[in-house]
Order: sequence, then C-alpha cells, then structure tokens
Amino acid sequence: MVERRRALIVSTGRDRGALAGARALRRSGWHVGIGTPEGGGMPGASNACSARHVVPRPRGDGAAFVAGVRAAVADGGYDLVFGGGDDWMAALATYRDAIGARIAHPPVEVAQAALDKVALTELAHRSGLAAPHTEAADDAALAAWDGPVVVKCRTHWAPGQTRPHRIDARLFPDARAAREQVERIRRAGGQPVLQTPVRGGLGALVGVFHEGRLHGCVQQVSPRLWPTPYGASARATTVPVDPSLRARAERLLGRLGWHGLVELQFLTGDDGVPHLTDLNGRFYGSLALADAASPGLVDLWARAAVGEPVGSLPEGAPGLRYSWIAGDVRRARTERRGGVVADLVDTMRWAHGARHSVWDLRDPAPAWYLASGRLRPASRRGPVAGRAVSGLRSEQSAR
Repeated sequence: MVERRRALIVSTGRDRGALAGARALRRSGWHVGIGTPEGGGMPGASNACSARHVVPRPRGDGAAFVAGVRAAVADGGYDLVFGGGDDWMAALATYRDAIGARIAHPPVEVAQAALDKVALTELAHRSGLAAPHTEAADDAALAAWDGPVVVKCRTHWAPGQTRPHRIDARLFPDARAAREQVERIRRAGGQPVLQTPVRGGLGALVGVFHEGRLHGCVQQVSPRLWPTPYGASARATTVPVDPSLRARAERLLGRLGWHGLVELQFLTGDDGVPHLTDLNGRFYGSLALADAASPGLVDLWARAAVGEPVGSLPEGAPGLRYSWIAGDVRRARTERRGGVVADLVDTMRWAHGARHSVWDLRDPAPAWYLASGRLRPASRRGPVAGRAVSGLRSEQSAR
C-alpha cells in the first residue's frame, strides 16, 4: 500500500482559503494537518483535517513561529508546508531553511517581490499589463500628488514585524486628507504607498505556474463584494480565459521567478482594460471555485512542490458559480438591491448550486464553528486571530 503524502497548512483560525485548500488536498488523497494559533480553529474543524497543531503567528524575531512549525512537522511527519495568508507565506519563505520540510512557496526574494506593491506594479508594466501608478508615500510624493489617492501598506509582512493585523487600503479625496493614514502606517512600522484609484469590476486569473505556463488556468469575475462596495468576492463566476491576458500574466510570472499557485486580481473599467492590483500566492477565499472549474489544481501545485512529475490541466470550465454566503448576506443587508428582502432572496438563489468557501453539507463542522463563535458572548469567547479581508474600504466612492 502506497503511503499518502502529508501536507501541513499554517494559518489563522478563521482562514476560508486554508479550509478550501485542506478540502482540495484531502480529495486528492493527501493527509492534511492544520496549524493555527488556536490549535486548529475553523479549518481544523473540517473532516478534511487529520491533525491539529498550535503554531504562533509569524511575529517579532520569528522564533516562536519557527518552533511551532518545526514541532508540527516533527509530530505529523509532513512532506510539505503551505502558508494560508500573505504573512504566513512570506514567513515560510523567509525561514524555510529552519523548518525541516519542503515549503510550497517560492524563495524569499521572489515572495517579497510579489508582495511589494511598488515592485509588482513596475514588473506588470514591463510585462505589458496595465496597473495603477504606485509610489512610496514620502513627503515629496505627498506634496506633488494631485487628485484622489489610495493609501496602502507597501507589503503586509516583513521579518521583525510586531503589529498584530494588516492595515487595509483606504481611499482619500486628496493627499492632504491621506496624511493621517500615511502616518498611521509609519507608526505601525509599515511603509505606506500612494496609488492611483481605478474604478472597475473585480476579476481574477488563477492557475499553477510551472515551467513557464499557467496550468489549469481559470478566469473569474465577481459581481458582488463584501465589504461593499470594495472588498473580497461575495459572489464569483468563471468565464472563458482571455488568451492575451493569460500570455501577459505568464510573462510577468516568468520574470518574477514565480512557481506554484497564483491568483492575479484585476479591476476592469468601462474601457475593458484589466488593471493588476494584487497577487495572491497562497490559498485565498474563493479557491473552491477554481478547484471546481479545474479539478486537481491544488494537488498539481502540491505534487510539483515535492518534486513529483506533473502533467497538465485544461483551462477551467466557464459558467460555475461561487458564493461566500455569510459575506453575501451581510452585503445584501447593506446594499438592499431592489429592497432588502429581494436582495436576500437573490442571494439564496445564487448560493443554490454554487461552490462555497465554508458551507458544505458533507463537511458542516467549519460552518458550525463560525456560527457558534458569533453566538457566544464576546466575554466568553477564546482568543481568535482574525484575518482581515483584503480590499479597499472607504466611506467615499472608490476605485
């Protein structure tokens, strides 16, 4: 009997992407362990998870994080380790030589460049992709900036980081109004950047980049977001892959030196031009959609990472739907398209037959874990390491 490969996913205890990754790996025959600060959390409640471990967040000098991952690897005999968020991915890349197992993510210099908003924008332009103008938010840049501006952290993690959470992007009418946010990021030890706002609908190109090609390429668009109007995909649907966009994306990833899973996020305006805004090189919220459109996508990444020969996967099937039902319900209660009742009914119709980030009738425990956490009084809940939603939040009309 062939022994199953063993994979460890380290993340926060509320990471929907980590849950989707664990389910996908288990369906492909992997033994999956989960390491979180709580010792399992929501992804660890899944029947896809065979073992649970305590792994501290990658903060400070990284010693506690490395010790936690090493202990989990020794306890579970894992062949491969995945990070469930930007900070977990970057930390694994940074400390890979001390972990004692293969790391699914690229070398540290590649991971850092992918997470660097300025470097990624410059590389996108060189690769023929549109991307919003982005520059470091120094005093000269603030003085010269004209018009609305998005303020972001240049990167969401760096060795030695002590701040507990990421600081989300925000839109401001001008540079003067943005100064306090710039100072806030500086006080937290981050590097603020200024970015030109882009108005448009959210979309993504997903695949496993291996030997110069995006395997199992999936393209999706997101008609509903939460937080509204700018946030993560509350709904998404797959569409036919744009061959020109795919070719330019492969050029960017080749120049970056990337390998493994990637989700490139774009905003596409009325002119039809996709502007690259982000690169997710780890499990992400709507991963269940890509794995359904191109079955075996996560398994291909894992097998390539451990050095096994891999074949190719066809492009993802169009017309599949995804629902983050908790986010979509909250969105409907806020947006009230056609009225709150009509919007909620439409949300339920969309969810029927869609792929979900948490809810699965065959694996209900993660949904119950989240529901019970919301129902318990705050004073009686245990410590929960939250995962901030990536996206632009603003009280004003934004990109």
